[in-house]
Amino acid sequence: MTATAASAGLFARAQTVLPSGYTRHLAVTKPHPQYAAHGEGCWITDVDGNRRIDFINNFAALIHGHAHPAITQLIAEQSSRLLCSILPSEWEVKLAELLVERIPSVEQVRFMNTGTEAVMLAVKVARAHTGRSKIAKMEGGYHGQFDLIEASFQPPPDRWGDPARPTPVAHSVGTPQSLLDELILLPLNDLEHSRARLRAEASQLAAVIIDPYRLQLGLVEPTREYLTMLREETARLGIVLIFDEVFCLRTSYHGTQGAVGVTPDLTTMGKIIGGGLPIGAVGGKRELMTVFDVDRGDPKVKQSGTFTANPLSTAVGYLGMSLLTPAAFDDLAAKGERLREGLERVRKDLGIVGRVEGRASFSSLVMTDLPTRNYRELAIAMAGLGEKLVTYQKLLAAEGVLTMRGGFIGSTPMTDDDIDFTIAAVRRALVKLHA
Repeated sequence: MTATAASAGLFARAQTVLPSGYTRHLAVTKPHPQYAAHGEGCWITDVDGNRRIDFINNFAALIHGHAHPAITQLIAEQSSRLLCSILPSEWEVKLAELLVERIPSVEQVRFMNTGTEAVMLAVKVARAHTGRSKIAKMEGGYHGQFDLIEASFQPPPDRWGDPARPTPVAHSVGTPQSLLDELILLPLNDLEHSRARLRAEASQLAAVIIDPYRLQLGLVEPTREYLTMLREETARLGIVLIFDEVFCLRTSYHGTQGAVGVTPDLTTMGKIIGGGLPIGAVGGKRELMTVFDVDRGDPKVKQSGTFTANPLSTAVGYLGMSLLTPAAFDDLAAKGERLREGLERVRKDLGIVGRVEGRASFSSLVMTDLPTRNYRELAIAMAGLGEKLVTYQKLLAAEGVLTMRGGFIGSTPMTDDDIDFTIAAVRRALVKLHA
């Protein structure tokens, strides 16, 4: 049985000083969360002494797991020299050089502190470059917590509207209608209607933003044909194409854009480029990045920030990215494939309806055989599975595996033994779930 007394006590204290006891809604767990104490490699231990293999990795940010020796050593060394300053540091230059070398669309870079900030800045760049104001995203797409862009992240079915022209729905109460009027929603993987909408709105449309790997960090993958259509149409219509790779940059050495062979105009980044510390970045073609230039007077886009490009995050980010060699990505992919093969064996052995999906270090067991080609199909397929997935997550945690509703995100410290431990734990959890 999982020990919980210390976590329960902390949660009781948290409820007095934090709304409902939480700072992050995605951490909500009933009756209370388990509070982290320390991590090592791909394992994390909570304050009650429960040890679990970590397949959330702070939503894909900890690609090297917890307490990587080289990273912790650099944090200690750099923090004793310089934490932050108004003066730039060499680490900022080195990390920018690395990103320019690796990511096909990136010729110049600007840093900030989060992925949400990166998306906000990318929108400003597109608007300044085109002189247009509207932004298009996929219905159901997640791009951080900027009220324009978070709209229609998880809209309810009764507010979807026309499948060909989805209705923008505020994600938070208080979002102005005037802001929603600046958002165009596209139906993912629907080439005909998306192309028609882009052409109809072109004169007002500054940018299209899409995660080139997953919708909602979830189960719907854009087809290469759809991404290619977006690239061709936006180029023809003078619209900026933004790939949000905050989450999915970890799919290959050259990011998801390198893996699929489609190059956007701008790329938003975060998570792994900070080596486990807070960071965000926008990179893109030199022509677009001139909106920040100060050499010809006032820049079109002004951007700064107290902790922007701080030497601690950029130093650790540079080291973390340097450790991600092609061989490291190959190993992550091999471990991911081992996990997916094991999950599929378990699924078939137990007669679980569904399928195993994933690529590189991302894997998931999808407990439905319904199609999920866009947000609406995903919502229909997952309807009624919410409570089951919560139970499955708790059962996995009791078996020593930390996941977010059955999704698995790998890290470089994981071994074949860790993967085999996970497969066995999934089998036990699923047996209990379907008992």
